[in-house]
Amino acid sequence: MTDIMTKDVLVRGISDDIHADLSKKADQMGVSINSIVKDAVDQWLNKKTHVPHVHDLLIYADEKSMNSFLKSLDRMANDEDWFKSYAAPPKHHTEKVLSKLNWFNGTVKPYTPHGIGSLKYCGHVIENIVKKSNNKPLCCVDFVITDIAKNSFDQAMELEKAYDESRLPGLMFCPYKSSDLMNSDITDLVELFMMHDRIFIVKNDDIYKLHMTKESIHKVFLN
Repeated sequence: MTDIMTKDVLVRGISDDIHADLSKKADQMGVSINSIVKDAVDQWLNKKTHVPHVHDLLIYADEKSMNSFLKSLDRMANDEDWFKSYAAPPKHHTEKVLSKLNWFNGTVKPYTPHGIGSLKYCGHVIENIVKKSNNKPLCCVDFVITDIAKNSFDQAMELEKAYDESRLPGLMFCPYKSSDLMNSDITDLVELFMMHDRIFIVKNDDIYKLHMTKESIHKVFLN
């Protein structure tokens, strides 16, 4: 009885041609049509329920470029069930833009991200954001790391590593102003690039994706 009911559901849901193709494929594989459909449904559900744990790097030219990016990011985040949040130093230029867009400011007061207590402070910021998220995946932009990098790039790298080892569900963007990176050691820059999933360069209204791979000397002579 169960097999008959299941077949009826399949017939109603798909055309005769597709059902015939499924039957042929099932015979070749030595499985039932139900098994194929179940696998397909499971894969679809996994894609729908899977939440990425993405750690991205943003290199922006100036305040205007970053503000433009944030407005575009807000429009995209509205299409999904993201918890839009950020953290930033007091009187940061993005605070006005993001507060108008109703982003949650997870910055903890008093603002003390510098020095030996920076890891602890940033941990409190993350906890504050997660607590308010109600288990929604994050769409978060961390301008605290930008502020820390201005004073100590090494300290910023330590915090980047700490987050990279314990990522949160959703999208975490770490923005750095291009002028702040120019004086950094090339070894540190490569390490910074490699620990992020994607690298985006933001200039005016344009976004460029930077691809970085380690190559051999032979590639230099190949087209």
